[in-house]
Amino acid sequence: MTVLPAALTGPRPGPARLPAAVRRAGPVLPVLLLIGMLALPLDGGGQEGGGTPADAVSGLLVVFCAVRAVRIRQRPLTRTAYAVLALPVVGVAVAALGAGSASDALQGTARYCQILVLVPAAVLLLTRGRDDFRRLARGLVALALWQGAIGVHQYLTGTGASYAGEDVRAVGTFGATDVMGMSTVVAYGLICSVGLALGGPTPRARLGALGCAAVLVVPLALSFSRGAWIATAVVIAAQVAVTGLRRAARLFTAALAVAVVLVGGLGVGTAMLQERLTSITQVTAAPDQSVTDRYTMWAAALAMWQEHPVTGVGLKNFPAHRDSHASLALSSGSDVAGAGEAFRRQPLLSPHNMYLLVLSEQGLLGLCAIAGGWVALLVLGVRRLAAARRGPPGGLDCALIACGLLVWQLIDFAYADIGGPSTVLTAVVFGLAAWWALADRGTAARP
Repeated sequence: MTVLPAALTGPRPGPARLPAAVRRAGPVLPVLLLIGMLALPLDGGGQEGGGTPADAVSGLLVVFCAVRAVRIRQRPLTRTAYAVLALPVVGVAVAALGAGSASDALQGTARYCQILVLVPAAVLLLTRGRDDFRRLARGLVALALWQGAIGVHQYLTGTGASYAGEDVRAVGTFGATDVMGMSTVVAYGLICSVGLALGGPTPRARLGALGCAAVLVVPLALSFSRGAWIATAVVIAAQVAVTGLRRAARLFTAALAVAVVLVGGLGVGTAMLQERLTSITQVTAAPDQSVTDRYTMWAAALAMWQEHPVTGVGLKNFPAHRDSHASLALSSGSDVAGAGEAFRRQPLLSPHNMYLLVLSEQGLLGLCAIAGGWVALLVLGVRRLAAARRGPPGGLDCALIACGLLVWQLIDFAYADIGGPSTVLTAVVFGLAAWWALADRGTAARP
């Protein structure tokens, strides 16, 4: 009888095991990849309103979630989750019938479903518990630190977007055509950092998150985005107040002392920042041209809604009806320059207010459907926040982050709308808020 060598008869080596960090992250890796795609420089097509690599990854994320749910026979969403996430489809479908062309109807429907339905549902299904939630929150912080570092470099070297005749506005990799992109990303990261600092699982994690929050204040200030400043200040104040009035008093005193040292003592950005801060109180008394344009487009959106109160003028039809409803105070466009862009005029194609955009294009039906879903998320999320605050430690950071991101986005939509390369990150934020508000109790409490 032939005896085989031991090397041939022994157990065959199995496949190489994945690193422990990758195994722990598991299904949320595609979401982290989507977040990471926004760290890459954008080409001109993405900045002009076309698809970006992040949009392509978001589509793959939805496909991955669907295949995984079928393969592992994952429990479907709860009835409440189905109702809340499907609400926007009602108004969008009706408004698509009034679109100017079939391509506009398809593009508008796909965009709304991507941002408000599909990607949030995928994030909800792929997030298995608080650990996955924290991984995604840390991913947002890492992206904010990266974009913020680029923004600070742009300010210091004069290579940012044009502001007051100088190329000093921090815009990160989003360019001069999406000046709100970096401020949005940095605000997300700052809110996540504050949430982790206030309710993180370990003292070391809380200390690291506090340091990240302090660092991110600088690029947020250098973005010169008044709306982002206001929304972030409101949310952080609410986050701190929820954790206790004594802690809030101590932190606010420390923040005020740091601001006095930086601005009063070291003179950090005094001229431009003080001018920008002062302009916040002048939006009604002596508004600049950008504010005047915004007021004019808001009035035009309201006029469109008054003519078509129930279903609006149709998806993507705001630009076609703008001139017939806007006053002569509206300028031809906004100036775009700096950050690698030559000077040009960018047309104003939306009212820069998500609520008025939906109201003008989708009418009361669309606004009630979309805003109703957001209100449901907020109410359910705040209820669970109150329960987490009273209950055992371990989930307060997730509650502060989820509710904080949602509140920031709802405030931001008062002066911005979906559009631009950073919009896909808004879908991730809605997904995190949906997980906290809509996941079943066992999943939401799982460590």
